[in-house]
Amino acid sequence: MSAVFVWIETFKGEAHPTSWEALGAGRMVADKLGVPLTALVFGQNASGVAATAATYGADKALVCEDATLSSYRLEPYAALLAKLVADHTPKAVLAIGTTAGRELLAAAAADSNSGLLTEATTLEVQDDGALKVVRPVYAGKVLAEAVGNPAGTQFVALRGRAFKPNAVNDSATAEVTTVDAVLAEDAIATKIESLEAEVGAVNLTDAAIIISGGRGMANNPKDAPGDAADPAVWKAQDGFANTIQPLADVLGAAVGASRAAVDAGYIPYAHQVGQTGKVVAPDLYIACGISGAIQHLAGMRTSKIIVAVNKDAEAPIFKLARYGLVGDLYQVVPALTAELKKRLGK
Repeated sequence: MSAVFVWIETFKGEAHPTSWEALGAGRMVADKLGVPLTALVFGQNASGVAATAATYGADKALVCEDATLSSYRLEPYAALLAKLVADHTPKAVLAIGTTAGRELLAAAAADSNSGLLTEATTLEVQDDGALKVVRPVYAGKVLAEAVGNPAGTQFVALRGRAFKPNAVNDSATAEVTTVDAVLAEDAIATKIESLEAEVGAVNLTDAAIIISGGRGMANNPKDAPGDAADPAVWKAQDGFANTIQPLADVLGAAVGASRAAVDAGYIPYAHQVGQTGKVVAPDLYIACGISGAIQHLAGMRTSKIIVAVNKDAEAPIFKLARYGLVGDLYQVVPALTAELKKRLGK
């Protein structure tokens, strides 16, 4: 059976939302190649997720709900994916390039003696069936083209938020086939003792809007209390909590930060955007007090609309931003928050 496979990443029986973007890209590839689009769903509630995948455009689904796949582990997932590729010889295997997605596709591609294209921001099917992608390199300063080998299965890891999901058809169904796991539990070296998820925060990689703060959050620490160990740090921490967060709350946004802000102790690493943090591509990215170091730009330059707020009119961030506000973020951001509350009725 020739097909286009799309791996649907799940956690605790729920699909990762960006997986539907992979189905969107997969639909285009499958239609161009004239083959079915098959969703691969492993783990808890795989059949339920497969039914949802059908509404997002999957023609077929291969599911496995074996206990060894209840939580993502590379060994059992890669072994199963590699076997499915060997058994069905799909034209392509696509997945969103999350940490798990990149790891899984890399391992399965190696086991299948196939190549892997990563960080794809555009995808095109050439006349000979080869997949051509455009991907950012050199910290996003250059866009490179790469082409897969149509003679075998082509593995492609897609950048999140670069592709649109298919329109939902609630009445659509898919042909579902149950497959067996490849590895028994005693053959799997990795064991999961517990899982802990961050609660109450919007995931940066999923967020449509991100408000980020940088080194400039520490400007004018004169308002810090007299017992503050480091007035600059106190000012910045207070600024994230009482200046950035209220704007994020109004817009339903996630809070990000530059590496400089994280290294200085203003905010935890989980919020870091950049080359050594999260790579994001939201619809709207508001950079407050961020100068625009290349390492930070590498993590957010593909945002659809970038707004910069900075006191320095020569800050490099303004070269990338569509809209720039030169001024003190502690005056601009509260004013913006107040106006948005009025207009949005919040």
